[in-house]
Amino acid sequence: MKITPTAIPDVLLFEPAVFGDHRGFFMETFRQSFFDETLPGVRFVQDNHSKSHQGILRGLHYQLIKPQGKLVRVVQGEIYDVAVDLRANSPTFGKSVGVVLSADNKHQLWVPPGFAHGFYVMSDTAEMVYKCSDYYSPSDEHSLLWNDPALAIDWPLVAAAGAPVLSDKDRDAKLLRDAPVYNNL
Repeated sequence: MKITPTAIPDVLLFEPAVFGDHRGFFMETFRQSFFDETLPGVRFVQDNHSKSHQGILRGLHYQLIKPQGKLVRVVQGEIYDVAVDLRANSPTFGKSVGVVLSADNKHQLWVPPGFAHGFYVMSDTAEMVYKCSDYYSPSDEHSLLWNDPALAIDWPLVAAAGAPVLSDKDRDAKLLRDAPVYNNL
């Protein structure tokens, strides 16, 4: 698997080797020994599968007490996946990285603990699967406002989809200046 650091070096793009022919394709998406070498100390405890329609924007979510690292990939469609550094002592605090993940490119994004995560669906529908390094804790979940000018995220919004469709939680999310952040990561 090829590893490409992003503009924030802790956020990694994984490109699996894909073997295909007239029958279809094969790729290895996860091997514990590879991740033990690449992300020492990370243990995945939960797998999630999400389906959304074009124009849906989910996030930017994070948990403070039980921070989750996420290994994200798309199995159908295309999304713009974003990680925002919320580690107060980080030189990249408040900066973001965004990448296109799709069933076609088969890339995976590693979003480490200490980051808010969100995505926008660019295709008609998209299904993503992701591994988490800690369990989901609804009482610990926070949401950072997707269009906070301080974040300056250049979301590739689909004009035909109109304004992004948000949950109530994401519509009421906090600006970076008002959001609780990680002080010990």
